[in-house]
Amino acid sequence: MTQPISGMPARPPGEGTINQQVGNQPLSSQQRTVLERLITRLVALTSQQSAGLWAGMKHDLGLKSDAPLLSRHFPAAEQNLNQRLQVAQQSHTTRQVVAQLTELLSQGNNRQAVSDFIRQQYGQTALSQLTPDQLKNVLQLLQNNELVIPQPQQRPGTVRPLLPAEHNALKQLVAKVAAATGESSKSIWQSMLELSGVKTGELIPAKHFNALVTWLQARQTLSEQKAPTLLTLQAALKQPMEKEEFSVLRDYAQHAWQVSPQSMLTPVQVQDLLNQIFLKRVDRTQDTLEVRNVQPIISPFTPFIENIKAMSARPGLMLVALIVVMLLLWILL
Repeated sequence: MTQPISGMPARPPGEGTINQQVGNQPLSSQQRTVLERLITRLVALTSQQSAGLWAGMKHDLGLKSDAPLLSRHFPAAEQNLNQRLQVAQQSHTTRQVVAQLTELLSQGNNRQAVSDFIRQQYGQTALSQLTPDQLKNVLQLLQNNELVIPQPQQRPGTVRPLLPAEHNALKQLVAKVAAATGESSKSIWQSMLELSGVKTGELIPAKHFNALVTWLQARQTLSEQKAPTLLTLQAALKQPMEKEEFSVLRDYAQHAWQVSPQSMLTPVQVQDLLNQIFLKRVDRTQDTLEVRNVQPIISPFTPFIENIKAMSARPGLMLVALIVVMLLLWILL
């Protein structure tokens, strides 16, 4: 009796040939129906035509456009169309969410509220930059009246908020810092808002733009250094510290962290020191008085001087006044 080869399952003679023959046969009516239903659903969700979808699926399977689909191609073809359908359904859902959001944005102050919310929560300035889940979250908040953000109010002393170009510049720097440090963009924006002393519903003042640029660029530069120190921190600043400013920061570092200018700094220490530099510079800017706003001190001798000028224009009166003064001095002395 012939024994099967060790390690191979015994199978009836000719079974492999039969399976191969079945695989090389055209699609069965049931298989074609399954694929046609998937194609129909894709046509309904996309702008593609049926012929284009069939051709695209064959291309993905490595088949020529005029090659017939065989039974052995069915599993891969079904999987390909299901994947396309999943992407199409997600895109369709996103389009519906965007359409609903667009309709709600025209109501009340929703547009401003959404703009402030996505800037503060996601570090973005346009809905098109949000993920599908973020879009759904914004829509749900709007529909439930939970997205209530006061209109931005200018604080005393604030000239203007950031311009769009300035905000985009900060956004690009935030992305670079996030890539260099691994910190989320949302967390970096939150730190910037807190440093700027911005309250809920307010925008970052434009006067903080240069200080924030310096803060972000220094964070990116120092994150690439293996052993940062106070000296390398000074070199990383777009606007280096003045002698007195560096002395103040050195004393702070010594008191708070017990480190010298040559000591290696940890990421936490670097972050704290950069925050201190930002806050000191912002305070200094706020405390600086503009010359045009300084009122001159009123001279107590102004009336007397003005009287002298008036009398000098009338010589006779000036002579009489001089005689009177001389007589008074003679009497008193």
